[in-house]
Amino acid sequence: MTISVLVVDDQKLVRTGFRMILDSEDDIEVVAEAADGNEALAVYATVQPDVVLMDIRMPNMDGVEATRGLVERDSSALVLILTTFDLDEYVYAALRAGASGFLLKDTPPEQLIEAVRAVARGDALIAPSVTRRLIETFAHKLPRGEGEPPVRKHLEALTDREVDVLTLMARGLSNAEIAAELFVGETTVKTHVGHILTKLAARDRVQAVVAAYESGLVVPGGTD
Repeated sequence: MTISVLVVDDQKLVRTGFRMILDSEDDIEVVAEAADGNEALAVYATVQPDVVLMDIRMPNMDGVEATRGLVERDSSALVLILTTFDLDEYVYAALRAGASGFLLKDTPPEQLIEAVRAVARGDALIAPSVTRRLIETFAHKLPRGEGEPPVRKHLEALTDREVDVLTLMARGLSNAEIAAELFVGETTVKTHVGHILTKLAARDRVQAVVAAYESGLVVPGGTD
């Protein structure tokens, strides 16, 4: 199965570079390009790509607003944010808006390719430790109410074990590491993660981790 990709960046040379990298793979095809968020929304509606590779800072409509618009129109939209700096409040805002992960623009080609594949198969949290640092940095800085993440934080619906799993997810642990920490099987952890996402109405792990920090379940700078 071929993964279709929409590349969104205001610089044509950048779009061309990403197209060359991705189109070199047998299982990935860049089906369209867009130069800003407005164009991305229009093109997405036409081509319905599997993954959107989205620059964060663009004229007219930036990657945050475009991501929010895509997710509002299509809850299954998968957006991979491109950024110059990993600890960027715009990236955090994009994660809150529904992005499934982010990459640095200078990431090696092989990592870009694997990231697209990971997002396409639903492995949203590409770099847990980096994502954790990003969320810890900005979770307490953004005002509540405006641009609220599309997650209903019903933490009271979680079992004690699910709270344990969510807490470890928020601290950047993988499923395998969570399994080792809790002395359970990895399959059991995956089951708990699925229940957590359902109960929080979270699109993916990223949204669940954002909810964990913004609800106060996990405190920025807390002990690993």
